[in-house]
Amino acid sequence: MKRFLLWLCALSLLAPLYAQTAQPRKIQTLIITGQNGHDWRAVTPYLRKALEDTGKFEVRVTEEFRGAGPETLAPYDLVVLNYFDRAQPQLRWGERADQALLNFVRSGKGVVVYHFSVAAFNGWEEYEKMSAGNWRPNNGHHSPGHDFTVDIRDPNHPVTRGLKKSFPQPKDELYANLKWQPEGSYHVLATAWDDHKLYGGKARQPIPGDGRDQPMLWTVQYGSGRVFTTVLGHDAPAVQTPAFVVTFTRGAEWAATGDVTLPVPPELRP
Repeated sequence: MKRFLLWLCALSLLAPLYAQTAQPRKIQTLIITGQNGHDWRAVTPYLRKALEDTGKFEVRVTEEFRGAGPETLAPYDLVVLNYFDRAQPQLRWGERADQALLNFVRSGKGVVVYHFSVAAFNGWEEYEKMSAGNWRPNNGHHSPGHDFTVDIRDPNHPVTRGLKKSFPQPKDELYANLKWQPEGSYHVLATAWDDHKLYGGKARQPIPGDGRDQPMLWTVQYGSGRVFTTVLGHDAPAVQTPAFVVTFTRGAEWAATGDVTLPVPPELRP
């Protein structure tokens, strides 16, 4: 009995210490990939690394989401989409998986739509509402990859708060002329100037004028959940730049939690 009491006493003394040292719960994240028109095999490990290096995310990857359901997504706070079905019906997920993703977001969870995932699922109207801007037939093109500047349009949003007003993104694709949902259904965080001279007369769609600011980062409120879209990051080098890593990880934290606690590195501060 005496030993038992001593054990209880020691346990009571250690409990506060344990509580102080216990690690906060990490954001449970699932990257959905496995098909794309871009090199998803090369890029996905860097997406995972960028998130895990913050210390705030625990990340898993699935290369097959067809046939998934709500039970697949139940353990997660965040889904990152690095997926394009290449306009092939057999690569569509199916109704059950489609609804699982939509309901996941509507319930208050988060989604990051990464780069060419804006081109996925042509004809799926709810996906277009969720992602707001999409690469579609006769909507979506880019000039050759080049260095450009990202300009912050909303410096007060949690994702962009504390960032420089402008910063470089080297050798990347600058998406333009996407198909957009009605104004007011999405919120643009950052843009980049699409210089029409760079197309060399080979633009897929008409591009009147010298150029136009094009959204690079934006958000959508979908049901009770949050969607962050970035069209930066064409390839492995482009997803390792400070501009991509900082905006991607901060956007992911916001989508999952509604807040951002990740610091801005010195090179991207004003």
